[in-house]
Amino acid sequence: MQFGRLLVFIFALVLSALMTLLVRSYVRKRGIVDMPDEARKFHRGPTPLWGGLAVWLALLVTGFIAWRFGLLTDVKISNTQLAGITVGSLLLVIGGMWDDAKGLKPWRQFLFPVAAVCVSLMAGIGVHYITNPFVAGTGPYGRALLYISPMFGSVVAGIWLLGMTYTTKLLDGLDGLVAGVGVIGAVILFIVSLYWDVPLSGTSYFALMVAGACLGFLIYNIYPASIFLGEGGSTLIGYLLGVLAIISGAKIATALLIMGIPILDVVWIIARRVFFEKTSVASADRKHLHFRLLDAGLTERQAVWVLWGLTAFFGTSSLFLQSQQKVIALLVLGVVMALLAVIVVIKIKKSA
Repeated sequence: MQFGRLLVFIFALVLSALMTLLVRSYVRKRGIVDMPDEARKFHRGPTPLWGGLAVWLALLVTGFIAWRFGLLTDVKISNTQLAGITVGSLLLVIGGMWDDAKGLKPWRQFLFPVAAVCVSLMAGIGVHYITNPFVAGTGPYGRALLYISPMFGSVVAGIWLLGMTYTTKLLDGLDGLVAGVGVIGAVILFIVSLYWDVPLSGTSYFALMVAGACLGFLIYNIYPASIFLGEGGSTLIGYLLGVLAIISGAKIATALLIMGIPILDVVWIIARRVFFEKTSVASADRKHLHFRLLDAGLTERQAVWVLWGLTAFFGTSSLFLQSQQKVIALLVLGVVMALLAVIVVIKIKKSA
Protein backbone atom coordinates (compact mmCIF):
# COMPACT_ATOMS: atom_id res chain seq x y z
CA MET A 1 0.00 0.00 0.00
CA GLN A 2 3.05 2.29 0.15
CA PHE A 3 2.91 2.21 -3.65
CA GLY A 4 -0.74 3.27 -3.39
CA ARG A 5 0.26 6.42 -1.51
CA LEU A 6 2.89 7.24 -4.11
CA LEU A 7 0.36 6.64 -6.88
CA VAL A 8 -2.16 9.00 -5.27
CA PHE A 9 0.49 11.69 -4.93
CA ILE A 10 1.69 11.38 -8.53
CA PHE A 11 -1.85 11.20 -9.93
CA ALA A 12 -2.85 14.39 -8.09
CA LEU A 13 0.35 16.11 -9.24
CA VAL A 14 -0.04 15.20 -12.93
CA LEU A 15 -3.76 15.93 -12.97
CA SER A 16 -3.22 19.31 -11.30
CA ALA A 17 -0.56 20.23 -13.86
CA LEU A 18 -2.89 19.29 -16.73
CA MET A 19 -5.86 21.08 -15.19
CA THR A 20 -3.71 24.17 -14.69
CA LEU A 21 -2.89 24.26 -18.41
CA LEU A 22 -6.58 23.97 -19.30
CA VAL A 23 -7.70 26.60 -16.79
CA ARG A 24 -4.91 28.97 -17.83
CA SER A 25 -5.92 28.72 -21.48
CA TYR A 26 -9.61 29.23 -20.65
CA VAL A 27 -9.22 32.28 -18.41
CA ARG A 28 -6.85 33.94 -20.87
CA LYS A 29 -9.58 33.78 -23.50
CA ARG A 30 -12.14 35.11 -21.00
CA GLY A 31 -9.81 37.94 -19.93
CA ILE A 32 -9.92 36.99 -16.24
CA VAL A 33 -6.43 38.20 -15.43
CA ASP A 34 -4.60 40.09 -12.72
CA MET A 35 -3.19 43.38 -13.97
CA PRO A 36 0.06 44.80 -12.50
CA ASP A 37 -1.66 48.08 -11.72
CA GLU A 38 -0.76 48.50 -8.04
CA ALA A 39 2.46 49.08 -6.12
CA ARG A 40 2.16 45.67 -4.45
CA LYS A 41 1.90 43.78 -7.77
CA PHE A 42 5.17 42.84 -9.43
CA HIS A 43 4.23 40.61 -12.36
CA ARG A 44 5.23 41.83 -15.79
CA GLY A 45 1.90 41.63 -17.55
CA PRO A 46 -1.69 40.37 -17.34
CA THR A 47 -1.59 37.01 -15.54
CA PRO A 48 -4.47 34.50 -15.56
CA LEU A 49 -6.33 33.85 -12.30
CA TRP A 50 -8.53 30.94 -11.16
CA GLY A 51 -5.58 28.61 -10.48
CA GLY A 52 -7.46 27.42 -7.42
CA LEU A 53 -10.03 25.83 -9.73
CA ALA A 54 -7.31 23.60 -11.23
CA VAL A 55 -6.14 22.53 -7.76
CA TRP A 56 -9.71 21.81 -6.64
CA LEU A 57 -10.58 19.79 -9.77
CA ALA A 58 -7.42 17.70 -9.34
CA LEU A 59 -8.33 17.03 -5.72
CA LEU A 60 -11.93 16.22 -6.62
CA VAL A 61 -11.03 13.61 -9.26
CA THR A 62 -8.16 12.09 -7.27
CA GLY A 63 -10.26 12.06 -4.12
CA PHE A 64 -13.18 10.37 -5.83
CA ILE A 65 -10.97 7.59 -7.19
CA ALA A 66 -9.24 7.13 -3.82
CA TRP A 67 -12.64 7.07 -2.08
CA ARG A 68 -13.94 4.42 -4.48
CA PHE A 69 -10.98 2.23 -3.53
CA GLY A 70 -11.69 2.80 0.16
CA LEU A 71 -8.53 4.79 0.82
CA LEU A 72 -9.97 7.98 2.32
CA THR A 73 -12.51 6.85 4.92
CA ASP A 74 -11.52 5.30 8.25
CA VAL A 75 -12.18 5.84 11.95
CA LYS A 76 -11.02 9.47 11.63
CA ILE A 77 -12.72 10.50 8.37
CA SER A 78 -16.32 9.60 7.60
CA ASN A 79 -18.19 9.92 4.31
CA THR A 80 -20.14 12.81 5.82
CA GLN A 81 -16.94 14.66 6.70
CA LEU A 82 -15.53 14.09 3.22
CA ALA A 83 -18.73 15.50 1.74
CA GLY A 84 -18.49 18.52 4.04
CA ILE A 85 -14.87 19.15 3.05
CA THR A 86 -15.77 18.84 -0.63
CA VAL A 87 -18.69 21.26 -0.42
CA GLY A 88 -16.79 23.66 1.86
CA SER A 89 -13.82 23.79 -0.50
CA LEU A 90 -16.14 24.25 -3.50
CA LEU A 91 -17.76 27.26 -1.82
CA LEU A 92 -14.34 28.85 -1.36
CA VAL A 93 -13.41 28.27 -4.99
CA ILE A 94 -16.72 29.59 -6.32
CA GLY A 95 -16.57 32.68 -4.09
CA GLY A 96 -12.96 33.31 -5.05
CA MET A 97 -13.64 32.94 -8.77
CA TRP A 98 -16.58 35.33 -8.50
CA ASP A 99 -14.40 37.83 -6.64
CA ASP A 100 -11.62 37.54 -9.23
CA ALA A 101 -14.07 38.13 -12.08
CA LYS A 102 -16.29 40.81 -10.56
CA GLY A 103 -14.43 42.28 -7.57
CA LEU A 104 -16.70 41.66 -4.59
CA LYS A 105 -16.94 43.95 -1.60
CA PRO A 106 -15.08 42.68 1.50
CA TRP A 107 -18.27 41.71 3.37
CA ARG A 108 -19.41 39.59 0.43
CA GLN A 109 -15.99 37.95 0.15
CA PHE A 110 -16.29 37.05 3.83
CA LEU A 111 -19.56 35.15 3.32
CA PHE A 112 -17.94 32.31 1.40
CA PRO A 113 -15.25 31.36 3.97
CA VAL A 114 -17.88 31.56 6.72
CA ALA A 115 -20.22 29.31 4.72
CA ALA A 116 -17.38 26.87 4.02
CA VAL A 117 -16.50 26.67 7.71
CA CYS A 118 -20.16 26.22 8.74
CA VAL A 119 -20.60 23.36 6.27
CA SER A 120 -17.45 21.69 7.64
CA LEU A 121 -18.65 21.99 11.22
CA MET A 122 -22.08 20.59 10.35
CA ALA A 123 -20.32 17.65 8.68
CA GLY A 124 -18.55 16.80 11.93
CA ILE A 125 -15.15 18.46 11.54
CA GLY A 126 -14.39 19.51 15.10
CA VAL A 127 -11.79 19.55 17.85
CA HIS A 128 -12.65 16.93 20.46
CA TYR A 129 -9.75 17.29 22.87
CA ILE A 130 -6.82 19.52 23.73
CA THR A 131 -3.42 18.22 24.74
CA ASN A 132 -2.07 19.51 28.04
CA PRO A 133 1.65 19.91 27.30
CA PHE A 134 2.64 20.34 30.95
CA VAL A 135 1.03 17.23 32.43
CA ALA A 136 1.88 13.60 31.70
CA GLY A 137 -1.11 11.39 31.00
CA THR A 138 -2.31 8.06 29.73
CA GLY A 139 -3.25 9.23 26.22
CA PRO A 140 -1.20 8.49 23.11
CA TYR A 141 2.53 8.89 23.74
CA GLY A 142 1.85 9.54 27.41
CA ARG A 143 0.07 12.82 26.83
CA ALA A 144 -2.73 14.21 28.95
CA LEU A 145 -5.81 14.78 26.83
CA LEU A 146 -8.46 17.25 27.97
CA TYR A 147 -11.71 16.29 26.27
CA ILE A 148 -13.98 19.24 25.54
CA SER A 149 -17.67 19.63 24.80
CA PRO A 150 -18.83 19.33 21.17
CA MET A 151 -20.07 22.92 21.16
CA PHE A 152 -16.80 24.35 22.42
CA GLY A 153 -14.89 22.06 20.07
CA SER A 154 -16.90 23.40 17.14
CA VAL A 155 -16.14 26.99 18.16
CA VAL A 156 -12.41 26.22 18.36
CA ALA A 157 -12.49 24.42 14.99
CA GLY A 158 -14.46 27.25 13.38
CA ILE A 159 -12.04 29.93 14.55
CA TRP A 160 -9.09 27.76 13.52
CA LEU A 161 -10.40 27.05 10.00
CA LEU A 162 -11.36 30.66 9.39
CA GLY A 163 -7.97 31.84 10.65
CA MET A 164 -6.07 29.41 8.42
CA THR A 165 -8.22 30.34 5.43
CA TYR A 166 -7.44 34.03 5.82
CA THR A 167 -3.78 33.47 6.64
CA THR A 168 -3.02 31.98 3.23
CA LYS A 169 -5.31 34.52 1.55
CA LEU A 170 -3.23 37.38 2.97
CA LEU A 171 0.04 35.51 2.39
CA ASP A 172 -0.58 35.22 -1.34
CA GLY A 173 1.54 38.11 -2.54
CA LEU A 174 4.56 36.53 -4.24
CA ASP A 175 4.83 33.95 -7.01
CA GLY A 176 4.64 30.40 -5.69
CA LEU A 177 4.63 31.36 -2.02
CA VAL A 178 1.26 29.94 -0.94
CA ALA A 179 1.38 26.90 -3.24
CA GLY A 180 4.84 26.05 -1.88
CA VAL A 181 3.67 26.45 1.71
CA GLY A 182 0.79 24.12 0.81
CA VAL A 183 3.22 21.46 -0.39
CA ILE A 184 5.46 21.77 2.68
CA GLY A 185 2.56 21.80 5.14
CA ALA A 186 0.75 18.85 3.55
CA VAL A 187 3.92 16.73 3.45
CA ILE A 188 4.65 17.41 7.12
CA LEU A 189 1.07 16.58 8.10
CA PHE A 190 1.36 13.40 6.01
CA ILE A 191 4.42 12.37 8.03
CA VAL A 192 2.52 13.16 11.23
CA SER A 193 -0.32 10.89 10.12
CA LEU A 194 2.09 7.96 9.74
CA TYR A 195 2.81 7.72 13.45
CA TRP A 196 -0.33 9.23 14.95
CA ASP A 197 -3.25 7.83 12.94
CA VAL A 198 -4.25 4.22 12.34
CA PRO A 199 -2.13 2.31 9.78
CA LEU A 200 -2.95 3.22 6.16
CA SER A 201 -5.10 6.07 7.42
CA GLY A 202 -7.27 8.17 5.18
CA THR A 203 -5.54 11.32 6.42
CA SER A 204 -2.22 10.16 4.97
CA TYR A 205 -3.79 9.79 1.52
CA PHE A 206 -5.64 13.07 1.90
CA ALA A 207 -2.44 14.91 2.83
CA LEU A 208 -0.57 13.47 -0.17
CA MET A 209 -3.42 14.46 -2.46
CA VAL A 210 -3.14 18.06 -1.26
CA ALA A 211 0.66 18.03 -1.57
CA GLY A 212 0.51 16.60 -5.10
CA ALA A 213 -2.18 19.01 -6.29
CA CYS A 214 -0.29 22.02 -4.91
CA LEU A 215 2.99 20.83 -6.44
CA GLY A 216 1.40 20.26 -9.85
CA PHE A 217 0.11 23.84 -9.80
CA LEU A 218 3.41 25.20 -8.45
CA ILE A 219 5.13 24.16 -11.69
CA TYR A 220 3.33 27.06 -13.40
CA ASN A 221 3.07 29.35 -10.38
CA ILE A 222 6.71 29.54 -9.33
CA TYR A 223 8.53 32.74 -10.33
CA PRO A 224 7.87 34.00 -12.95
CA ALA A 225 4.29 32.77 -12.59
CA SER A 226 2.16 32.16 -15.68
CA ILE A 227 -1.00 31.74 -13.57
CA PHE A 228 -2.09 32.78 -10.09
CA LEU A 229 -4.13 30.93 -7.48
CA GLY A 230 -6.65 33.72 -7.28
CA GLU A 231 -8.85 34.29 -4.24
CA GLY A 232 -10.38 30.82 -4.47
CA GLY A 233 -7.01 29.08 -4.51
CA SER A 234 -5.33 31.12 -1.80
CA THR A 235 -8.20 30.50 0.63
CA LEU A 236 -8.55 26.85 -0.45
CA ILE A 237 -5.00 25.90 0.56
CA GLY A 238 -5.29 27.41 4.04
CA TYR A 239 -8.66 25.74 4.54
CA LEU A 240 -7.31 22.32 3.52
CA LEU A 241 -4.26 22.63 5.79
CA GLY A 242 -6.56 23.64 8.63
CA VAL A 243 -8.82 20.63 8.03
CA LEU A 244 -5.82 18.29 7.82
CA ALA A 245 -4.49 19.60 11.13
CA ILE A 246 -7.80 18.70 12.80
CA ILE A 247 -8.42 15.28 11.27
CA SER A 248 -4.77 14.27 11.73
CA GLY A 249 -5.34 14.00 15.47
CA ALA A 250 -5.88 17.66 16.38
CA LYS A 251 -2.31 18.54 15.34
CA ILE A 252 -2.98 22.25 15.64
CA ALA A 253 0.35 22.90 17.37
CA THR A 254 2.13 21.28 14.42
CA ALA A 255 0.18 23.44 11.96
CA LEU A 256 0.96 26.52 14.06
CA LEU A 257 4.66 25.80 13.66
CA ILE A 258 4.23 25.26 9.93
CA MET A 259 2.23 28.46 9.46
CA GLY A 260 3.72 30.38 12.37
CA ILE A 261 5.48 33.14 10.42
CA PRO A 262 2.50 34.09 8.22
CA ILE A 263 0.08 33.77 11.16
CA LEU A 264 2.17 36.16 13.27
CA ASP A 265 2.45 38.48 10.29
CA VAL A 266 -1.34 38.52 9.85
CA VAL A 267 -1.91 39.11 13.59
CA TRP A 268 0.49 42.06 13.54
CA ILE A 269 -1.06 43.50 10.35
CA ILE A 270 -4.57 43.31 11.85
CA ALA A 271 -3.43 44.83 15.17
CA ARG A 272 -1.60 47.63 13.36
CA ARG A 273 -4.59 48.50 11.17
CA VAL A 274 -7.10 48.38 14.02
CA PHE A 275 -5.21 49.97 16.91
CA PHE A 276 -2.64 52.25 15.29
CA GLU A 277 -3.75 53.22 11.79
CA LYS A 278 -7.51 53.04 12.46
CA THR A 279 -8.09 51.63 8.98
CA SER A 280 -10.12 48.72 7.65
CA VAL A 281 -8.76 45.24 8.29
CA ALA A 282 -9.58 44.42 4.65
CA SER A 283 -7.46 47.24 3.23
CA ALA A 284 -4.45 46.27 1.13
CA ASP A 285 -0.91 47.56 1.56
CA ARG A 286 2.76 46.63 1.13
CA LYS A 287 3.51 46.11 4.83
CA HIS A 288 3.25 42.32 4.94
CA LEU A 289 6.51 40.55 5.76
CA HIS A 290 6.96 39.19 2.22
CA PHE A 291 6.76 42.73 0.81
CA ARG A 292 9.09 44.04 3.49
CA LEU A 293 11.67 41.43 2.50
CA LEU A 294 11.57 42.86 -1.02
CA ASP A 295 11.96 46.39 0.35
CA ALA A 296 14.99 45.16 2.30
CA GLY A 297 16.71 44.19 -0.94
CA LEU A 298 15.78 40.56 -1.55
CA THR A 299 14.55 39.49 -4.97
CA GLU A 300 11.08 37.96 -5.22
CA ARG A 301 12.60 34.51 -5.66
CA GLN A 302 14.88 34.97 -2.62
CA ALA A 303 12.03 36.20 -0.42
CA VAL A 304 9.93 33.18 -1.31
CA TRP A 305 12.77 30.77 -0.55
CA VAL A 306 13.41 32.45 2.82
CA LEU A 307 9.76 32.01 3.81
CA TRP A 308 9.65 28.45 2.45
CA GLY A 309 12.79 27.68 4.44
CA LEU A 310 11.35 29.01 7.69
CA THR A 311 8.13 27.08 7.07
CA ALA A 312 10.02 23.85 6.43
CA PHE A 313 12.39 24.33 9.38
CA PHE A 314 9.77 24.98 12.05
CA GLY A 315 7.30 22.54 10.53
CA THR A 316 9.87 19.74 10.41
CA SER A 317 11.00 20.51 13.96
CA SER A 318 7.50 19.64 15.16
CA LEU A 319 8.07 16.03 14.07
CA PHE A 320 10.75 15.61 16.72
CA LEU A 321 9.21 17.56 19.58
CA GLN A 322 6.85 16.54 22.34
CA SER A 323 3.91 18.77 23.28
CA GLN A 324 5.81 20.82 25.88
CA GLN A 325 8.73 21.28 23.51
CA LYS A 326 6.35 22.52 20.81
CA VAL A 327 5.24 25.30 23.14
CA ILE A 328 8.88 26.33 23.51
CA ALA A 329 9.33 26.10 19.73
CA LEU A 330 6.34 28.41 19.25
CA LEU A 331 7.96 30.93 21.60
CA VAL A 332 11.22 30.64 19.64
CA LEU A 333 9.22 31.18 16.46
CA GLY A 334 7.83 34.40 17.89
CA VAL A 335 11.36 35.59 18.74
CA VAL A 336 12.57 34.72 15.22
CA MET A 337 9.67 36.66 13.73
CA ALA A 338 10.49 39.69 15.88
CA LEU A 339 14.20 39.55 15.01
CA LEU A 340 13.40 39.15 11.33
CA ALA A 341 11.13 42.19 11.48
CA VAL A 342 13.84 44.27 13.19
CA ILE A 343 16.50 43.23 10.65
CA VAL A 344 14.18 44.04 7.75
CA VAL A 345 13.32 47.48 9.14
CA ILE A 346 17.02 48.29 9.67
CA LYS A 347 17.85 47.18 6.11
CA ILE A 348 15.03 49.31 4.69
CA LYS A 349 16.16 52.40 6.61
CA LYS A 350 19.77 51.92 5.47
CA SER A 351 18.74 51.63 1.85
CA ALA A 352 16.37 54.62 2.01
